[in-house]
Amino acid sequence: MKTRRIFIKNTLGTIAALTFADTGFASCITPTKKDKLGVALVGLGYYSTDLLAPALQQTEHCYLAGIVTGSPDKAKAWQQKYNIPEKNYYDYSRFDEIANNPSIDVIYIVLPPSMHKEYVIRAANAGKHVWCEKPMALTVDECQAMIDACNKNKVRLSIGYRLHHEPNTQRITEMAKSKPYGAIKKVSAMAGYFDDRTTHWKQKKAMGGGSMYDMGVYPLNCARYVTGEEPIAVTAHQSTARPEIYTEVDETMTFTLEFPGGAIANCESSFGKNMNALKVDCEKGWYTLEPFSGYSGQNGNTSDGKKFDAVIPNQQARQMDDDVLAIKNNSKTLLAPGEEGLKDIRVVEAIYESVRKKERVVIKG
Repeated sequence: MKTRRIFIKNTLGTIAALTFADTGFASCITPTKKDKLGVALVGLGYYSTDLLAPALQQTEHCYLAGIVTGSPDKAKAWQQKYNIPEKNYYDYSRFDEIANNPSIDVIYIVLPPSMHKEYVIRAANAGKHVWCEKPMALTVDECQAMIDACNKNKVRLSIGYRLHHEPNTQRITEMAKSKPYGAIKKVSAMAGYFDDRTTHWKQKKAMGGGSMYDMGVYPLNCARYVTGEEPIAVTAHQSTARPEIYTEVDETMTFTLEFPGGAIANCESSFGKNMNALKVDCEKGWYTLEPFSGYSGQNGNTSDGKKFDAVIPNQQARQMDDDVLAIKNNSKTLLAPGEEGLKDIRVVEAIYESVRKKERVVIKG
């Protein structure tokens, strides 16, 4: 952990690695005709350790091929547990050498948000397809730079919105089109948990901390796919019950989104309370998912007694398999491409602008 903390501290703000952008790594684009694609995880924190690595043992179309970490001790343990060969282990100083490794086809960035832009671009320049955890980045400009780098190098970029691959989420996304209960009038979506840490990167502004970036993109993204529209304005308020801890970022964010069809979405994110629920009120009824973004499945019901109870064995495995199939079949659309992440960050920027100005903000298209 000490090595990782030192690495993250020293990496913040660095742009030196971007000089690789014109070194010709694009010519090393990996072939995609393999039965299974090799995935390298970058960053071996909780999400990689407890969720992605186990999911990669259940995937049908990809497997855990490599790791990137600043901790030799972690690397050794992972190599032993998952039989990862020495040639597929990289520390951050050798990250760009992945370009020369044909066994790694996809690089999954699982780092603090402030580091997403740098490592997505470096991965793209290495000729590898890229998966990036949410939030995509800190600004719209960063998101666009990531998209541009992947397009330039002819690799696919997908954002880790696992819910886009989940059956009940797909069901209510389709309901935005079919409108079985009439026009959508009001959406309520909230996601949060109680975080008792005090010095984690999620409490640091420079690293992309704050509940809005971490948890707020769930209700934000949800409001967009539930209505099938892009919000046109937002009014937001930031607060904290622990000002001694949340000196730089939001502990809780409440925001109201306005949509062109007339729907209103009241959303909330928090590191101070446990919550995870969605309700959609329509002209002729309502429907819910609770939890709507949990790892164990999205369950819900409707005003006329229908149930949403489909559960898949592993959401992350489904997500990665879907993304591999899209890579292998270039004509297939990614369910959560880079453009999807950019749309959320455009709204996030407007939310923070609303907090600063203490007023309603029109969202620029």
